[in-house]
Amino acid sequence: MGEPTRAPSGDDRSGQEGQEVLLPPDRLRVDPGSYRHWQVRIEPPLATVVMAVDPEGGLLPGYELKLNSYDLGVDLELADIVERLRFEHPEVKAVVLTSALDRVFCAGANIQMLASATHHLKVNFCKFTNETRAAMEEASARSGQAWLAAVNGTAAGGGYELALACDEILLVDDRSSAVALPEVPLLGVLPGTGGLTRLVDKRYVRRDLADVLCTKAEGVKGRQAVEWGLVDETVPRSRFEERVRERALERAAGSDRPDGEAGVPLAPVQWTPTPEGWRGAHVTVRLDRATRSAWVVLEGPEGPLPGDLAGLKAQGSRCWLLAARRELDDALVRLRLLEPTLGTWVLVTRGDPEAVLAADALLEAHGSDWLVREIRLGWGRTLRRLELSARTLVALVDAGSCFAGTLAELALVADRSFMLEGPDGEQPAPTLTLGPANDGWYETTNGTSRLAQRFLGHPEALARARSLLGQPLAAKEAAEAGLVTHTPDELDFADEVRVFLEERASFSPDALTGMEANLRFAGPETMDSKVFGRLSAWQNWIFQRPNAVGPDGALRRYGSGARPSYEWGRV
Repeated sequence: MGEPTRAPSGDDRSGQEGQEVLLPPDRLRVDPGSYRHWQVRIEPPLATVVMAVDPEGGLLPGYELKLNSYDLGVDLELADIVERLRFEHPEVKAVVLTSALDRVFCAGANIQMLASATHHLKVNFCKFTNETRAAMEEASARSGQAWLAAVNGTAAGGGYELALACDEILLVDDRSSAVALPEVPLLGVLPGTGGLTRLVDKRYVRRDLADVLCTKAEGVKGRQAVEWGLVDETVPRSRFEERVRERALERAAGSDRPDGEAGVPLAPVQWTPTPEGWRGAHVTVRLDRATRSAWVVLEGPEGPLPGDLAGLKAQGSRCWLLAARRELDDALVRLRLLEPTLGTWVLVTRGDPEAVLAADALLEAHGSDWLVREIRLGWGRTLRRLELSARTLVALVDAGSCFAGTLAELALVADRSFMLEGPDGEQPAPTLTLGPANDGWYETTNGTSRLAQRFLGHPEALARARSLLGQPLAAKEAAEAGLVTHTPDELDFADEVRVFLEERASFSPDALTGMEANLRFAGPETMDSKVFGRLSAWQNWIFQRPNAVGPDGALRRYGSGARPSYEWGRV
């Protein structure tokens, strides 16, 4: 990826930002050897993750990360830790999250960073941090690796939101440490990493009490924090570490993660620059600036797949099932952060559909194994990251593609799909094959399978699609089953795709983001769908309003001693 990528400033319509920001791509790749902000101690069955933010370690220049405040760079490291604990340490059954600072847990998102960042970077920062917290919650709920927050000092804003992502919150009782969500009174914005939703949807805090907390800049401490449901327990400082360990061991005792089994070390994802983008072992990204699109090509399995569970574990992070997903996930993060003007992502697969289905069969046969569970959950997280990205998603099922089983999810997640009808020259006609993976393995953000969501309100169509599991479908059959959008033949395929990309590039990016976000999540609501939906709508809007980010807005005035100047109209 080479040179730093310039985030847009001239096209930023926030009206108050104008600074050109350079994101260093190399800093987006993290591993334990490069951590600057976190310490991890493994003492089976527990792990302790200690927040020790380097004030001089900001991802971008111009601010200090004081009092364990954080930016995207801090959260990139935390996301890496969450992933590694799940794959590399099956012996870890509970994780304690705490702070290295005395009387400060975390001051939340760095305010100077938020005040100076472009709108694009602010919103993507909030989205990524929400995805990291959702991964922590999933580890507690589905991986047998419970997270506990040992809040050993004041937790404000994003600091308290970090604690809210944990299963339990233990607050030190020292008459000064508090939990607080001061964004509304101090900054003119919202707790942007899901704080408001987690208060009432996860911790079931009464909404009038939540209202008090969110307008009380100093927060709530001690017994009142327990009574209101803001924390689970307060403990005197003299007994704090002992009590945290007791609770962590109690949670670990209920885990089904194995003892004495080796984990899978995660090798860093490596990219090779190309004239058009970048290439990994299984994923190639081509940037087409003429149509403002990025083509993401995912290669299916090559060579012999592991014959059994032992073979899968022997291959470790080199196994296609794990390596391809990690590359795809990393590519999505980089495209989000480094290429905001490429508004359409074209999803392409290459390979043998039977090989993909064979890989799925291995996962299905060993679904109770801890590693297989983590691989499947990992694909689920990446597919949700894809659908939560503010980009048009289009799948091309053409000659040589392998949209089958797990990779058929890429066609189901797309806003539009084009499937070639008939052969392409000497290449045979492509097929699309559904499998068990498409009927419940991978949940959307609102908790349904993509197949069930596609046919919401049409049970007969869903039943028909399920009856086709395992059958390679040609274009006409896939269209009749409602699984693809367009089926042009060899003569028209390239032209129809080109016209679609040109048309999409002519529309307002803001209107497209709103349209796609409204259409993608039909069906029930979950806490996650509320968090991300409200982030997209409310925080996105508030981050452009002068009350927050204008020259006299709250973010700009914070720390200056001057009160912000607000427009008083309610919209």
